Amino acid sequence: MSFLSFDVQDLGQVEHHFNAVITELKTIDLIIHCAGIGYENPELEWQLEFDTIATNVISATKIYGLSFRLFKQQGFGHLVGISSIASLRGNRHAPAYFASKAFQVNYLESLYFKTKEVKSGRVFVTDIRPGYIDTRMALGDDIFWMASLRKASTQIYSAIKRRKRKVYISKRWLLIALVLKFVPSWIIKKIM
Repeated sequence: MSFLSFDVQDLGQVEHHFNAVITELKTIDLIIHCAGIGYENPELEWQLEFDTIATNVISATKIYGLSFRLFKQQGFGHLVGISSIASLRGNRHAPAYFASKAFQVNYLESLYFKTKEVKSGRVFVTDIRPGYIDTRMALGDDIFWMASLRKASTQIYSAIKRRKRKVYISKRWLLIALVLKFVPSWIIKKIM
């Protein structure tokens, strides 16, 4: 099998294809989950919110859980989740997207804590938190610090190779992350 294409919102397909890949390959060393969607949705149109939650929360949780159980059973493996810098705070233009990425960050951290249950010490969890990357997912008109796809890919590859726990892509987003963690909500509300 060279590749599979399916709707990650169909959890039956997710599990079926996941099990088919395991049957074919027997063991898996690395799983990178990067399926995600997001919309600017200031009017809170329900279908857009629902699609975001179904893809970024429900299907991500299914894939993360399947992956972790496989790696725990194997005694080794590396799960990589592509979350987002958006995980750090809320946003009035894309509420479901920002909230869904916060869910992913916390779920991945929980799985990282669960690696303690694997006696071999050979199960790893990496949380990749991109800022703006020159792809269709870069939402909005006022995009700053846009990283090229090549630069982002190189940094992601490096983080995976080094089994980093979490990493911001590009690295300069770490500065924004530090600021976002400490600035009070009332200030962010005024400027965003």
